[in-house]
Amino acid sequence: MKGIPSILVAFALLAFACSLASAFDPSPLQDFCVAINDTKTGVFVNGKFCKDPKLAVADDFFFSGLNRPGNTSNLVGSNVTTVNVDQIPGLNTLGISLVRIDYAPYGGLNPPHTHPRGTEILVVVEGTLYVGFVTSNPDNRLFAKVLNPGDVFVFPIGLIHFQLNIGKIDAVAFAGLSSQNAGVITIADAVFGSNPPINPDVLTKAFQLDKNVVTYLQSRFGQTNK
Repeated sequence: MKGIPSILVAFALLAFACSLASAFDPSPLQDFCVAINDTKTGVFVNGKFCKDPKLAVADDFFFSGLNRPGNTSNLVGSNVTTVNVDQIPGLNTLGISLVRIDYAPYGGLNPPHTHPRGTEILVVVEGTLYVGFVTSNPDNRLFAKVLNPGDVFVFPIGLIHFQLNIGKIDAVAFAGLSSQNAGVITIADAVFGSNPPINPDVLTKAFQLDKNVVTYLQSRFGQTNK
């Protein structure tokens, strides 16, 4: 009978470890697993359909174009060029991806957002950025810094974060993410631009706003404006 508690603890720890592991991209059990859409030409490896390794080519691990600035002529003045498993199928199961972010002068903003499946590490290569993230309830602490070229900042997985160009010139940053597809949820788009729209009564009470303000914001972020 003395062994029963130890067994229960072991199972509890195993369950906890499994729950943590499922929150991140799994470690691959092979050298690589180039993602494919046609299962007829693939093999089932590590729970995914992959291209037969013998048929893999260098282009499966290649992307070109991060030297080109993104178009920041939009309402927020920023552009994110994503390089994840959709652009490089060889990233499948490797648990990593990359983005280039361009910011217009005088307030180009990568608005508050989260990555539900990945931690982000960002390095500034041009310009000056004000960046930060906010911790979860109940503290909601803001951690923020002004970054210059060569400075690095980390945004923990799932936390709301942002970057703002506070300089007079274009700013450029590159960021790595700990997932082959970290996902992104832009807060304003999700809350005020959902499809179908959230009942304004919910948002009026949640944000303590006049209902007319809520309906205006929904009209600004609604699907017709995307």
